[in-house]
Amino acid sequence: MAHKGKGDDYYCDADDDDYYSTEEDSVCQSGSEYGGSDDGGGVSDDDDDHQQAMETNDDEDKERGEGYDFETEDDVRRCQDEVTARMSELLSVPRGFAAAFLRHCRWDAEQLQNEWFSDERRVRGVVGLAADRGDVPTALNDRPLDCGICFDRYAPGEMRSAGCPHYYCHECWRGYIGAAVRDGPRCLLLRCPDPRCPAPVVRELVDAAAADGDRARYAVFFVRSYVEEGTSKYVRWCPGPGCTLAVRSRPGSRPYEVPCACGHVFCFRCGEDAHRPASCDTARAWVAKCRSDGENTSWVLANTKHCPRCRRAIEKNQGCNHMTCGAPCGHQFCWLCLGSWKNHAGDSYRCNRYAADRSEFSGEKAQRRQGQASLERFLHYYERWTAHAASLAKARQDLDGLRGGGLDLFAGAMGVPPTELDFLAEAYAQVIEVRRVLRWTYAHVYHLDPARDNVEFCEYLQGEAEGSLERLHHCAEQERNELSEDLGVYGAAYPAGYAAGKFAEFREKLSNLNLVTRNHFSKLVEGFESGMAEVVS
Repeated sequence: MAHKGKGDDYYCDADDDDYYSTEEDSVCQSGSEYGGSDDGGGVSDDDDDHQQAMETNDDEDKERGEGYDFETEDDVRRCQDEVTARMSELLSVPRGFAAAFLRHCRWDAEQLQNEWFSDERRVRGVVGLAADRGDVPTALNDRPLDCGICFDRYAPGEMRSAGCPHYYCHECWRGYIGAAVRDGPRCLLLRCPDPRCPAPVVRELVDAAAADGDRARYAVFFVRSYVEEGTSKYVRWCPGPGCTLAVRSRPGSRPYEVPCACGHVFCFRCGEDAHRPASCDTARAWVAKCRSDGENTSWVLANTKHCPRCRRAIEKNQGCNHMTCGAPCGHQFCWLCLGSWKNHAGDSYRCNRYAADRSEFSGEKAQRRQGQASLERFLHYYERWTAHAASLAKARQDLDGLRGGGLDLFAGAMGVPPTELDFLAEAYAQVIEVRRVLRWTYAHVYHLDPARDNVEFCEYLQGEAEGSLERLHHCAEQERNELSEDLGVYGAAYPAGYAAGKFAEFREKLSNLNLVTRNHFSKLVEGFESGMAEVVS
């Protein structure tokens, strides 16, 4: 039998058969967490208009991606511990083994019960537990033994096993577990160091033998497996860098884009970066296309372009696509199409439209011409996709700079309190959202079928939104910097009230541009999501 020693370790005799765990854990109150909470708000029966409006708003919320709750790692861990404790009690096995069985069944307790009570021997064998072996997650040696790794001899209590006959010293266990943890989540599948032994290394052994840092990393892999390997389609970890929040959809909701509290926006359906209005299949096809042609495309699309007038090489170091060549040229042009910026003002913005070469594809050179046209078409959309990504990153950087103290500096230069600059942060937030969506419209349009889909209408909506976005971004970025420099250098020479007047003009212009961009953005999303299908190739 098993004798309990100090530190809750177990000394294993040769005739050990059973191991009983008497430790009790608190049960997670997960009924409302897993099912979501009801709003509890009633609607009067005699107020049909109000009820219809609320239903419409609910549908709009679902389409926008609302209808979800955030959970921390501790919330997920409590639910994980609850189901593990329940299965441990039901199956009369230690919690480490119960967790191993649950992982085999993708954390589905009902599936585990069905498999266990239909063929217990098979379930045990899958995780490495012999049917004739006691359920001991870890045991200490009760007599002097030689370590199977370093071959030194150790006194009783100085070696440990995974409940099997193979004992190793504490230092070797620490190194063995540490190497597995550094290898990533596969450490959850760790077995006895003896290559002939399938005994699993479970949580009790890791907690007893691993170093503090390795134990903490193992705990993170363990709790994340509950979501990543689980069968539930209603909970996902946020894929944002360093984020530890999970998102759980509420019953009846259809979350699409999820803006996490960490600032990362991702698609709940596929777990990748948000790609609205492109579908998940289209986004996957586009990313695969970009990866396959990425090296060649990156070489074709260099980091610099030549000024259309003087041919001087120019590097894009701002977010908007309105470029101005340096003195003495001063030519203003569009970074995307290299056309004169005068042709992008007002309703003449057509830079977003792909102009296919209509020449005849017949004769001996037809195949080569078609291949060249296909490459040029891909480069057209890929260049705009990457350009919006670069401008999006620059806008995020600028917004972080404003929130990190830039608003205070700009408020001081304008002579106003920082609370009056909310409109500036709102404009940058609008720029970020619209650039993110516009970026994926190019992947969407690339996969449209011109014979079936209204590509021209898509490009019209795309051009309207992109033109208003460029004006908004230019005002928020360059005109703001010019205003700050002007008042910073010549502010003392201007008459009283000049700075306040210029600031009022800037605020009014930026607010109006923000409103116009928001309207065009709404029309863009509505048009692209009105049932136009992509052709994924």
